[in-house]
Amino acid sequence: MTTVTPKILLGFDFGWKRIGVAIGQTITQTARPLETLSAKEGIPNWSTIDKLIKKWLPDALVVGIPLNMDGTEQSISHHARQFAHTLRERFQLPVYEEDERLTTKDAREQLFQQGGYKALQDGQVDRVAAQLILQNWFAEHLKCPHG
Repeated sequence: MTTVTPKILLGFDFGWKRIGVAIGQTITQTARPLETLSAKEGIPNWSTIDKLIKKWLPDALVVGIPLNMDGTEQSISHHARQFAHTLRERFQLPVYEEDERLTTKDAREQLFQQGGYKALQDGQVDRVAAQLILQNWFAEHLKCPHG
């Protein structure tokens, strides 16, 4: 049996007030930030996600699941898993869950190095965290042909 590897993925950094979105491709195993969506108590504007799915036509989706440093779930973990479930049901696409420990911290550090405090504004952190979630997924699930 042959397994088809997804080619284009959208990654989501789930949050109670904001959801970061990034796009990545398996051929180059790279990802880039797309946008940050507003959410109300973890509920996004689904029509905005519909538009993203129609525009980018992803083969699969990756949702970051927030965990404590010891691997136990946080109170928001259940909501992130519910978001992943809703994506799966709504779009009939494979949805992978990825441990997102430290992605927000790493995103903040990366942005600060690039542009100081100003770079940390306007939802940038959420988008970059989504990018890091995708890059972590690539590193964990795909073998890099470059070495």
